[in-house]
Amino acid sequence: MSLKSKWIVTGLVSALAITLCLPTTDASPLSELEKKQQDTEQKKSELNSGIQKKSNEINENQTKLTGIMMEITELDNKITEVEFKIADVQEKIDQTQNEIDVLKKSIAELEKKIAERDKLLQERARAIQLSGGSVDYIDVLLGANSFIDFIDRISAVNTLLEADREIMLQQTGDKTLLSKQQTIVETKMTQQGELQKELQALNHSLADQKNKQNGLAKEVTAEQKRLAAAKLKLEDQFEEEIEISAELEQQIADEQARLAELARKAEEERKRKLAAEQKRQRKAEEARIAAERKAAKDSGNKISGASSPVAILPVTPVVGSPFISPADGRHTSGFGGRDIGDGAETHLGYDIANETDTPIVAAATGYVSYSGVMGGYGKVVILTHSIEGQTYATVYGHMSSINVSTGQAVSQGEKVGGMGSTGRSTGTHVHFEVHVGTWNGSRSNAVDPSLYIR
Repeated sequence: MSLKSKWIVTGLVSALAITLCLPTTDASPLSELEKKQQDTEQKKSELNSGIQKKSNEINENQTKLTGIMMEITELDNKITEVEFKIADVQEKIDQTQNEIDVLKKSIAELEKKIAERDKLLQERARAIQLSGGSVDYIDVLLGANSFIDFIDRISAVNTLLEADREIMLQQTGDKTLLSKQQTIVETKMTQQGELQKELQALNHSLADQKNKQNGLAKEVTAEQKRLAAAKLKLEDQFEEEIEISAELEQQIADEQARLAELARKAEEERKRKLAAEQKRQRKAEEARIAAERKAAKDSGNKISGASSPVAILPVTPVVGSPFISPADGRHTSGFGGRDIGDGAETHLGYDIANETDTPIVAAATGYVSYSGVMGGYGKVVILTHSIEGQTYATVYGHMSSINVSTGQAVSQGEKVGGMGSTGRSTGTHVHFEVHVGTWNGSRSNAVDPSLYIR
């Protein structure tokens, strides 16, 4: 091939590459979607701040509520203590009442015995009075007819004397016991009155403490309900925003499909132009060889290099993966399950760490289907590619800066941003994802990037 032919081929290839990388105005609707997405993310952020504020209020109020609950617990303890005291006092009252009842029964029996003895003694006194005013036991003894009768009379006199003495002693003892028991009853009745007053005071105290406890419990319940309702309202609004966000994610996915179709058509057009260029090169080369042969024939000289093969641009991609590594650095986390310190998670990407602002480049030629902030990704760029008829999406997350805009066409190796630690990140790195098909919010079609990059 002549130098001129090589120059033409190189120029055409460069022109085709530049044409492929030029921005397209067909992707402009995604800019509006991106703006809506960012507005939604802003609303979600504001609502999340509101929810967090309410949560903080609940946490702060919890200190107050904890104090109230401690007071309620103290009241519970006091109520329990008072209830024990009431039970103890009531037991004392019941015991005292039983003792009073026993004493009263004993007093009644003593009074009955004393009354009966009084009657007996009155009858003895009356008998003595009827016999002359006194009983002369000597006359009784001297009136015995025989010694045996005398002995019998002595025994009878002793029996009478002993009976009178016993009656008098019992009467005196019963009267003393009666007086003592009456005094005890009076004392116990006084104690009973004091216990009844104490019981009444304890019951009033118990009622007051229970009323206070009920009031505090109502205050706690009302405050918690108020804060929970306010938080729930914000959470409902937040859920609505999530639904809107999901809808926008679907719109973004639809727009990605449109961009993928553009990429597919661009790839077909590239192949068509390459094939046309190859055909034109063949014809040009054939014409050149024919002209050289004719000239040689006319001059009678042998054609040097006439049988050289025709150089043709390759139509098929380079053998191996079509993706390159998005950044220089050390691999820190792979695809699949991993421990993140606060629990296990499924990691759907490939992490490469390096210094802040380390260039991050497009892994393959494609279109920018999203550029901006998105949840845990932080600052992120999503590219849509069409390679050999297959749609792919690549994700570049946690960036410190973004160098491309939505809808822009980018070439493989072109810088899309700088490495950072935005979003849910624990250090400076790029989180790189590969999706077979267009990107979706659930990332259901994510694959292990290490199997695709070279």
